[in-house]
Amino acid sequence: MADPTRFTEDALVFADSLYASALRMTRNPADAQDLLQETYFKAFKAYGNFKEGTYLKAWLYRIMTNTFINSYRKERRRPQEIEVDDFDKLHLYNEIASRSAEEIALDHFTDDEVREALESLPEQNRFAVLLADVEGFSYKDIAEITEVPIGTVMSRLSRGRAALEKSLAGYLKRRTLVETDR
Repeated sequence: MADPTRFTEDALVFADSLYASALRMTRNPADAQDLLQETYFKAFKAYGNFKEGTYLKAWLYRIMTNTFINSYRKERRRPQEIEVDDFDKLHLYNEIASRSAEEIALDHFTDDEVREALESLPEQNRFAVLLADVEGFSYKDIAEITEVPIGTVMSRLSRGRAALEKSLAGYLKRRTLVETDR
């Protein structure tokens, strides 16, 4: 059993990574923050039952994935609400400063079409691709996070990657990054 007094020290090191994944799941910054907060709340409550020596990051992702599936998938995405009066330079600075390096890199190096291709994947395939290719989890870890057999993870990942490749082939041709004679 883990020592609940160490929760902050042990679990908060994964906050940026979890937030980035929550943002990809919810596709909305406010919902991502809510999902992250609810994930940490649930993890804190259950931390006394966490078995030391197991993979804490995977445990947190499982909690977040289950929370998303149980709560956020049922809700419609709502537009981000910003008070015009509150949107000043300090607020803008705080928004930029709080973004992860991954988010900033995606803004500069990933076109909207690539994001749309990823977001257009069926939810199960998108989760598998995000957890494997973006977060770097192993098949075993993804199986534990999503609570499905490793074979199912491999299948979802294969289908997700194939769908991305097919979706992006047209994009690449339009950008003349591949030969069009094929």
